[in-house]
Amino acid sequence: SSGAAAAPLPEEDCMKLNPSFAGIALSSLLAIDLWASKRLGVCAGEGSAWGSARPLMKVIEVSGHGIPWLLGTFYGLCQSDSSAAREVLLNLLFALLLDLVMVAVVKGLVKRPRPTHNKMDMFVTISVDKYSFPSGHATRAALVCRFVLRHLVLAVPLRVLVVLWALIVSISRVMLGRHNMTDVLFGLLLGYALYGVVEHCWLSPATAPALFALW
Repeated sequence: SSGAAAAPLPEEDCMKLNPSFAGIALSSLLAIDLWASKRLGVCAGEGSAWGSARPLMKVIEVSGHGIPWLLGTFYGLCQSDSSAAREVLLNLLFALLLDLVMVAVVKGLVKRPRPTHNKMDMFVTISVDKYSFPSGHATRAALVCRFVLRHLVLAVPLRVLVVLWALIVSISRVMLGRHNMTDVLFGLLLGYALYGVVEHCWLSPATAPALFALW
C-alpha cells in the first residue's frame, strides 16, 4: 500500500554522500595498486610485452615455492650428522611451516581474488591459493633471506645473491600477474616479522628435547 514504508536498499546500493577521508584514500590506493600491477604484469601471458621471459619467471617462481623448500630442508635434516646443522635445519623447517600456516590464515581472512590477468597455471596449488593477499612467495623469500643471512656463514657476494634472489622472487609475482603490488609488499613485511617469531621461539635441545631426540 502507499502508506507502507519503502524497503531499505541494500548497503552496497546506497550512495555514500559523505565518504570518509580514509575511505577515499583506501579506494584510491587500491585503484592505483590494480592499475600499476596490471601494467607491470609484463610476463602474465605468452602474448604479453615480455612474454618470451615467462618460462624464466616460472623457474624463479618454483625456486620460491614452499614444496621444494620443505622437501629440501627435511632431506637435509635427515642426512645431517652435525648437531649444530640439525638445530639450524629444524628451525628452518619450523619457519617454513609457520610461514605456510600464517599465509593461509591471512588469505582465508582477507579473501582477495587473484588479478584478473593471472593465468592459473601455478606449480602445486591448494584451495587457498585462489586468493591473492598476501604473496606467499614474497613472505617466504623475506623469511628465508633473513634466516640464511643470520645463520649461515657466507661470503659477501653470496649474501648479495641471497638478497637479490628474494627481491627477484617477489618482483616476479607481479610480472607473472600472480599478485598485486600490495600483496607482495605486505608479504615481504610479514616474512620479515615472522623471522622475529622464529628467533623468539628458537628450538634447541634445551627447549625442545623431544624433537631433537627424533634425530
